[in-house]
Amino acid sequence: MIIRRELPADIEVTREVTAAAFRTAPHSAPPVEPNGDPGEATLVSWLRDDDSWIPQLSMVAVEGDLVVGHVVATRAYVDAEPVLGLGPVSVLPDHQRSGTGTALMHAVLGAADALDEPLVGLLGDPAYYRRFGFVPAPSLGVTAPDPSWRDAFQVRTLTSYDGQTGTFRFAAPFGRL
Repeated sequence: MIIRRELPADIEVTREVTAAAFRTAPHSAPPVEPNGDPGEATLVSWLRDDDSWIPQLSMVAVEGDLVVGHVVATRAYVDAEPVLGLGPVSVLPDHQRSGTGTALMHAVLGAADALDEPLVGLLGDPAYYRRFGFVPAPSLGVTAPDPSWRDAFQVRTLTSYDGQTGTFRFAAPFGRL
């Protein structure tokens, strides 16, 4: 398996991977299009069309000629300070629990750090994301966009972190779900 930047030829397959990954996920977003795909698949398309899209942080996992996973981080803010919002992270169901998600996470966090991004926020399972250095956002003075998210909203600092605190705001397309 290799991790590389998403190419234009990957756009449709990335949507298919995201739809497959979230189709049976317990907390997936409801469909927002008539095709019935989970909301996360549409979200990736909306993000790609938004100013928050950072092409260097849209990455795919490839085995042979098959894209088996995708991750994206987009521009977000803590108050007025630019940071990153991570997600969705998607792996084809028959490739889950094989290290693909871990590889994608390490790649996107390393790339974000190399781009001098200070902090990454996400909504997800604390038991899973803790292994990548994510902590409950309030422990660093970052407030979730939605208080009901509690410990599922987490942040991870990167090398250029300089104590950013305040309210986290994902890219606008997240609010459409």
